[in-house]
Amino acid sequence: MAVAFEGVLADRSAWILENCSMAMTMDAIGTRSAVTILREALYGTTRFDDFVRRTKTTDAIVSARLKQLTELGLLSRQPYQEPGQRTRYEYVLTDKGRDLLPVLFAMMQFGNKHLQPDGGPLRLVERGTGDPVRIVALSASGKELQLEDIAIEANGTWAPNRP
Repeated sequence: MAVAFEGVLADRSAWILENCSMAMTMDAIGTRSAVTILREALYGTTRFDDFVRRTKTTDAIVSARLKQLTELGLLSRQPYQEPGQRTRYEYVLTDKGRDLLPVLFAMMQFGNKHLQPDGGPLRLVERGTGDPVRIVALSASGKELQLEDIAIEANGTWAPNRP
């Protein structure tokens, strides 16, 4: 079973999708180092040296990824200064970066279920109750959806490109 395409998208042979949102997201965060930096920012890491240590990545790669993620607006640079030291910067998730949380949590959920024989080292639970958290597709009315319940349709005035 696959997702259904509706309207002008029903004949997939008649269109070529440019500006694919999934591909653009992967272009933005699709490297292992970008994802692990976002993971660490989610977990509360803010300082450059801690990103390097916790991601086991080189200074140069962390520097490049922090710059990229900041330019994309997923992280913001905030100055801090310890007594007697020069001004440095820490990096925190922006609202835009927080919008990636379901993606990162879904990756964790997938890895725990399909790639970790014992269910993985971490799991998501609701704070206060300890109830397990699942990342799922929900309709606007709150109904949990399965793949066969979902259709993709053109957004606004988008029209397919003819090959």
